[in-house]
Amino acid sequence: MFAYELHRIQHAELLREADAQRLSREAARAAKARRASRRQEPEGRVSADRNRFARAA
Repeated sequence: MFAYELHRIQHAELLREADAQRLSREAARAAKARRASRRQEPEGRVSADRNRFARAA
């Protein structure tokens, strides 16, 4: 009975570890997709450089 309980505990731990790895892979994949979609936007980010042009009189 003790060996069975150890087996069940180890099995549950392996399942938790596999779920954690799967979640981290999904998060990495989502971040990669988010970066890729940003690069494909037709309009880029607006620059915050306000000193590019001289001020009008």
